[in-house]
Amino acid sequence: MDRPRALAMTLEFHSATDRGRIRSNNEDSIAVVEPAGLMVLADGMGGYNAGEVASGMATAFIEQELGRWLQEAGDADDQAVSNAMDVCVDNANRSIFNAAHANAQYAGMGTTLVLGVFRGSRLLLGHIGDSRGYRWRDGQIQQLTRDHSLLQEQIDAGLISPEQAAYSHQKNLVTRAMGVEDVVLLELHSHAVHPGDWYLLCSDGLSDMLDDARIAEVLRSSPDDVGKAAQALVDAANQAGGRDNIAVILVAVRACASPGQPWWPFRR
Repeated sequence: MDRPRALAMTLEFHSATDRGRIRSNNEDSIAVVEPAGLMVLADGMGGYNAGEVASGMATAFIEQELGRWLQEAGDADDQAVSNAMDVCVDNANRSIFNAAHANAQYAGMGTTLVLGVFRGSRLLLGHIGDSRGYRWRDGQIQQLTRDHSLLQEQIDAGLISPEQAAYSHQKNLVTRAMGVEDVVLLELHSHAVHPGDWYLLCSDGLSDMLDDARIAEVLRSSPDDVGKAAQALVDAANQAGGRDNIAVILVAVRACASPGQPWWPFRR
């Protein structure tokens, strides 16, 4: 008698970034550690090249430290992983903060952050600032993160509508960022992962240029090619004006069946 086939999943990662049509440099930074199921995206801010330095420090630190911890931790539970994410982000924040205060050319630099860790049938998703995480499931797009921004606070308070917010001049005023203070709070949530899901991390260079409906339209146009879809998002943001740097990480969750194979955390 045949053994039942256990469901497993494969994660397919693709990323793309572009300086856009207005900016002379690219202050967005991305990192992916596939064996750890880790993805990191940061959008820097500050004068001269300081924003580029801040975002690069954030992604490099998290890629190295958290990526290594995850690969050594094995089947650590979600609470242990969440704690590791908090500690790593806190250490990265202090490094950026200290660098900003030790070097005059880096004064005032900071960065947003969005990072995800796939753990079996769950995604632990954390963010700081207005870089976002989305889920594409069954033809529907859903924003999983909530911006830490003045604009979002005004929406929450009922001062403006989401429709009015789309035309606001205060889109880039974040209320939380890495490196600005010596302590920063990572907002972290867990989400169920289903076969067929796509997960998108992006900087505001994408989300300011494309609303949710347009993002969904682009994803719908490339249902089987994640790499093509990631680049198509960047191209669409540039076609819409490209007023800022653009960065995306797009992950497709594929289902596969192998005898006795567990759902953990992905297969290559």
